[in-house]
Amino acid sequence: MSIFETTSLRVAGVEVDGKTAKAISGRHNIIEMTQAAEDAVLRPRDSGAFGHNLRAALAARVARLAQDDVLASHYLARAGDKAALADPTETGAAQGLSAVLAFIDKVANQTRDIAAEDVSGLQAAGVEDADIVRLCELVAFLAYQTRLIAGLRLMQGAA
Repeated sequence: MSIFETTSLRVAGVEVDGKTAKAISGRHNIIEMTQAAEDAVLRPRDSGAFGHNLRAALAARVARLAQDDVLASHYLARAGDKAALADPTETGAAQGLSAVLAFIDKVANQTRDIAAEDVSGLQAAGVEDADIVRLCELVAFLAYQTRLIAGLRLMQGAA
């Protein structure tokens, strides 16, 4: 896979022959590792309680909360039957995911306000500790990726 086929460069609109491409070509390893991190958090071999479609929906939700509609659309296209959960107004109550979505939204928007009660709330809702870690990894990666893409867009004068 070329670095220009990675999510971050495609979503940022970086073209193979553009000046931004020349600037990042010496740092291709960062882009490759970013894609590897995306694959690990969105499409892991062991997905725990959260399958790939749900992870994509959660990623689209976090991207929407970050007001990155292009990135949200990228992940939404992979959300399948979980796509409705990408809408930040969706509570997830019908799917038994209200505690998970509330946690995701808080971690994405009010990270410094996360407290032990938020984690114990997920545990009380039946979410295993390993899956809580997986949720945090997903949101942390999206925080990184949205900033990376915003920076790439700035380099191109597109932001």
